[in-house]
This record gives sequence, C-alpha cells and structure tokens, in this order.
Amino acid sequence: MARSRRTVGVVLGAVVVVGAIAFAGWWFLVRDEAPPEADIDTAGETLDQSTPGTGDASSGGTAGDAVDGTWAVDQSVGSFSDFSGTWAGYRFDEELAGIGGNTAVGRTPDVTGTMTVADGTVSAVDVEVDLTTLDSDSDRRDGALRTRGLESDRFPTATFALTDPVALPPGLADGERASVSATGDLTIHGVTNEVTIDLDAELRGDRTVVVGNAPVVLSDYGIDPPTGFSVLSIADQGTFELQLFFTRG
Repeated sequence: MARSRRTVGVVLGAVVVVGAIAFAGWWFLVRDEAPPEADIDTAGETLDQSTPGTGDASSGGTAGDAVDGTWAVDQSVGSFSDFSGTWAGYRFDEELAGIGGNTAVGRTPDVTGTMTVADGTVSAVDVEVDLTTLDSDSDRRDGALRTRGLESDRFPTATFALTDPVALPPGLADGERASVSATGDLTIHGVTNEVTIDLDAELRGDRTVVVGNAPVVLSDYGIDPPTGFSVLSIADQGTFELQLFFTRG
C-alpha cells in the first residue's frame, strides 16, 4: 500500500512537472504578445485626458467652425511606451522556427505632418514617417529591416499625401466622432501606390485624434520579405497602422 501511494505521488508529480514545462513553453515561445490594433475608444480617452477643460460636454460647434484650420501632428500627447500617443507602423503575420505563427508589429513615434480643413472638408493631408526608428519586440527583426526587406537605411521615410478631399459628416460637433475613408498616395521603399485608409476620428477643442489602417502588399512596393534562420516566412499582405494626434495651429 505504501509503495502504491509512492507510485501515485511520483506519477502526479511528473504530470505537474510536464504541465509546468508545457505552460512555460507556451508562455515564452508560442504566446502571441502583439499589441492590439489602435481603436478610437482608447485613443479618445487619451485625448480627453490631454485636453484641459473638455470633459464629456460638447461645445456645440458644427463641422465648419469646430474643425476648420490647419492641424499639425502632435507628438506630445500620450506616450509611445504604452502606445497611447502618436505612432505609425506595420502588422504582419510570420512563421517562426520552433514556435509557429506570430504577429510581427513594429511602430515608431517619429511622425510629422499637417492636415488642412476648410468648410468641413479635409482638403489636404501630408504625413511623413521615419522608418529608421521602427521598434518591435525583436531587436533582430528591427536590425534586419534596416538592410533587408523594408531597407530603411536606403529608404528612411514613408509618406502619405491625400489625393481626394474628405467631406466630414454634416453637423459634426466638438466631442463627437466620425468614420471616413481617405484616399491618397502611400510611398514606401521608394514606390508610390494609391491606397484607401479607413479612419476613425474624434475632436476635442483644438486637438483631434485619427486612428486607422490600410492593407499593404509588400510585392506592390518591391519589398522581398526578409527571412532567416528563425523566420521561416512572412506574409506578403499585412497592414499599415496609424494613430495620430493633431493640434490646431
């Protein structure tokens, strides 16, 4: 009977050890820790916290008088460390040796640009992103993109320029949100293609936030996905993401 109890104890202990090893392997190797996509709810909270005297009340302005003017990308709102501030970047699926599927996400806070609004219509947007400061969860990936794939050492910037005016919803008021699509020229890796970006925006006084994404096909920009010993494959299609805070001048 005593030997039987010892045997059961040994078996149970082995099961616990195997379970712990399996969990540790999932936690450190398989678990996908990619940051979530930007969303207007979270960005709106940052906007509220950074805009003095706004609260939840609307000022009652209309699209014409609430948003008209020239707006500049503001890097002082929020923080890049928790992605609550201004940033732009990429999201691609990849296959890693010994791990499996993973979502690669790289972002940079180094975004500059302006937006012009007149009579409730966005007439111009020009944004530039510094690709040399893209940061992901892998220093190896970041280093590889400087000389392969994105080749940010050779092509250090990505730009977006609006080509079609965007009419904002009639009666848009301070404190309200709008969902629009913006069509323009996206230049990456020295190649320019027309893209349409789905955007959500919220206005608070002289500040606004815009979040959105657009599909990006690497081959359309002459980019060969960089692979290596640990990276078996990278999807040709991924997503260009952005979260931009603007302040009216």
